[in-house]
Amino acid sequence: MKAIQITHTGGPEVLSLQEIDSPVPTEDEVLVNVQVAGVNFIDTYYREGVYHAPLPFVPGLEGTGRVAYDPRGDIAVGTVVAWCDAFGSYAQQVCVPRERLVAVPEGVSPEVAASMLLQGITAHYLTYGVYDLKEGDSCLITAGAGGVGLLATQMAAAKGVRVFSVVSSDEKEKLAIEAGATEVFRYSDNLAEIVRRRNNGAGVDVVYDGVGKDTFAESLEAVRPRGTVCLFGAASGPVEPVDPQLLNTHGSIFLTRPSIGAWTSGEGEFRMRAQAVTQAIVDGTLRFRVSDAYDLADAEQAHRDLQGRRTTGSIVLRVQD
Repeated sequence: MKAIQITHTGGPEVLSLQEIDSPVPTEDEVLVNVQVAGVNFIDTYYREGVYHAPLPFVPGLEGTGRVAYDPRGDIAVGTVVAWCDAFGSYAQQVCVPRERLVAVPEGVSPEVAASMLLQGITAHYLTYGVYDLKEGDSCLITAGAGGVGLLATQMAAAKGVRVFSVVSSDEKEKLAIEAGATEVFRYSDNLAEIVRRRNNGAGVDVVYDGVGKDTFAESLEAVRPRGTVCLFGAASGPVEPVDPQLLNTHGSIFLTRPSIGAWTSGEGEFRMRAQAVTQAIVDGTLRFRVSDAYDLADAEQAHRDLQGRRTTGSIVLRVQD
């Protein structure tokens, strides 16, 4: 089968289209013919070696396609499914843990199905878990026009929350406003001061920071005393080690670095969050924006565009028809 294989970690140039053997599923997995694969920042962390994976490996964690073989015979061949947390999804076939599979509802496009779970569940656990937003709360979202940013904005706005979004261009500002942001700002050294001034002189209840290194200091300044800073990504690079005393000087604030694994580890938790996201897409209360679809052979360019902040919403790889 054709797949993107990484033999050594590094920049986007290490993403190479290769012919490799098809994977063989265990009893706890299902073999799927991949139609479209999702592309996410976590894929770049594995590619760069920030997150470890034994070499060589095929990157990618989510996608959509049709079941090719179920060792248990529980799922019919040809069933259209989507998944996340299945390493090796940049390929024509992938073995997916059966508990990470969901059926794709009729009417949901392959591009949306391929990218709805990882980003959708992340936005859900941020706004319904890490800090369970309620009406009247306020939040700051960095990378507000990214995949998770636009979804978290919609979820927060639907709860009656004041959403302050940070973006890098006029086009992205328009997308953030359409998603329900109360106000949209540009990245700057006095971002926290601007946010506080617009939030009645007070810090926000929670900051959802997906940028990391470049925005972390402002995130600490922008949150209210005893508020929460949620660092869920590192688009600009990892944050330097933090002295716990820093949290005290900012008003006894809480700092967390969550993961989708931890926030779907409870009994039935993955299913609950996946169903919430899928149902919201079906009933139209959650809108997914897939800005670009690349051929599998163009995975290198997809990573360059993603890390160069030239994308909005989600991007995907077309693997096969």
